[in-house]
Amino acid sequence: MLEIGTKAPDFTLPDQNGEMRSLSDYRGKKVVLYFYSKDMTSGCTKQACGFGELYPQFQVKNAVILGVSKDTAASHKKFEEKYGLPFTLLSDEEKSVIIAYDVWKEKKASGKVSMGVVRTTYLIDENGVIISAHEKVNAADNPAQMLKELNE
Repeated sequence: MLEIGTKAPDFTLPDQNGEMRSLSDYRGKKVVLYFYSKDMTSGCTKQACGFGELYPQFQVKNAVILGVSKDTAASHKKFEEKYGLPFTLLSDEEKSVIIAYDVWKEKKASGKVSMGVVRTTYLIDENGVIISAHEKVNAADNPAQMLKELNE
């Protein structure tokens, strides 16, 4: 996990519409940057829908939400459409941003060890500095947790 108080690594990735997005595009706003493992899975859907439900409250706080996984832009588009997600989903098929943000790690599930995305959420300030970082977050609770941090 990256250190609080450090500059968030900039990146450029395609969103669910195929448009290229950079972290620096959002200077002047707070950014909730969350990493998840896969579109349409139960935990990831709970987390995304939670952010979707609270999205208007994030907007009031001058914050944007960016979800990142290694799924394709086409997969993200289906995920967005199926659940009416109002925020940007970024496709990191090469895992370059996933690795830069130190969320590609060894995971254990059902006794098996494999590499994968550890559900992690960063809060980045208006100047691109990491002000909060949470690893192994609870998918259902994470959106409200991040909104609470914006209110503090």
